Amino acid sequence: MASHPWLADPEPTIKTLGELRESGWVSRPVKDEIREHTLEKITSGEIMFPGVQGYDDTVIPQLQHALLAKHDMVLLGERGQAKTRIIRSLTGLMDPWMPIIAGSEINDDPYSPVSRYARDLVAAEGDATAITWVPAADRYGEKLATPDTSIADLIGEVDPIKVAEGRYLSDELTLHYGLVPRTNRGVFAINELPDLAERIQVGLLNVLEERDVQVRGYKVRLPLDVMLVASANPEDYTNRGRMITPLKDRFGAQIRTHYPYDMDIEANVAHQEAFIPNNGLPVRIPEFMTSIIVRFTHLARRSGQVNQRSGVSVRMSTTNLETLAAAATARSLRLGETIVVPRICDLDAIFPSSAGKIEIESLDEGRDEEILDLLLSAAIVEEFRAHIDGALIHQITASFEEDDSVVSTGDDIVAAEYTSILNSKPALAAAVAAVIGDETAPEMTASAVELVLEGMHLTKRLNKDAVGGRSSFRARY
Repeated sequence: MASHPWLADPEPTIKTLGELRESGWVSRPVKDEIREHTLEKITSGEIMFPGVQGYDDTVIPQLQHALLAKHDMVLLGERGQAKTRIIRSLTGLMDPWMPIIAGSEINDDPYSPVSRYARDLVAAEGDATAITWVPAADRYGEKLATPDTSIADLIGEVDPIKVAEGRYLSDELTLHYGLVPRTNRGVFAINELPDLAERIQVGLLNVLEERDVQVRGYKVRLPLDVMLVASANPEDYTNRGRMITPLKDRFGAQIRTHYPYDMDIEANVAHQEAFIPNNGLPVRIPEFMTSIIVRFTHLARRSGQVNQRSGVSVRMSTTNLETLAAAATARSLRLGETIVVPRICDLDAIFPSSAGKIEIESLDEGRDEEILDLLLSAAIVEEFRAHIDGALIHQITASFEEDDSVVSTGDDIVAAEYTSILNSKPALAAAVAAVIGDETAPEMTASAVELVLEGMHLTKRLNKDAVGGRSSFRARY
């Protein structure tokens, strides 16, 4: 049991303002609260942003500095760079439970209530005022900025129903609070901030600097305690909209995110995020197949035929991995195999899942799939060369030329048949061993055989004839 009831994981049992005072609970601004927990996590070495990888030496130190400086922040980066995940993780830097005046719409601090409702209640009931506890997850508010977002959505508006009940328009109790006041004493996030109309952005100026909100012509000032965090795509500054200069000036930090520089990190992220059910069969994705998926994404990020301004999201690696597993599952079920292992012949399935993730820039219409095919072939070649050296390539080429053999692969050939291919071609067997090591499962062997043969074809060592899902490889003459 924690030494203080407000730091306990179970909901505290304190129910009145008097009991709260007796417990020794101390009120503190949300930014101070987050700062203290940030210091604790830095000291202990605990992970601050679970599930966020590849930012240890770049983004996370900047985030720590901003949090320790108690700054509001803008996370600037292309799509699929974990901006929203980072923002939502800030709830992990708050106390598990926070007391509020019972019935308060804006999380009134029991010691310093700001709403008319809470002030009147404390004045009338004193230490007997009821309090309730809010979990950290409920202290987070989020709004996707859209052109139709209004001041009423963010700040508040007069509630006509309350007026109809007999209250005067001058009565503060006729207000319906917007999202920002309702996140008082918490973190409020605005995604894609530049999409917010400029006149609405102006309404956030007081929130960031004076820390209050004003609704219409009311003489009401609500000194809010909110950490404001926003996300934006760099292109939004010039294309769809822009962040007005006074608002940019009021954010304490602008932090630039990025895609994973290391392919191993992107592979880890893809596996972390991918949904790959077993469907009654165990699914095993070889490292080299995952690597091909990730190389495909990285090549797209460097391609001059892909619009780099819109970015190539990590989601492309994730969805392609899911699609590859799905295609391999369907093939394995048709062939009656006991383990699902993706092969090169399953890679055609990722074109539909890739098409919506990138924007092709081509002078000729209808070349999208051709460009994707070239990028995928380049990824396969890179992975092939990462495993197979020149000596093995020469030996495999010679073995095909010596016996003038033809080797067939495809989505209609069961894994066990690939083993017999290796028995007749020792050089090919050595290449497979270089790819999968001591792995003996026929399904893994079949996947490695297809990688080696496809790599030999793409590097112009073997000819390939493809009909439907079947491919035949033979020597080049």
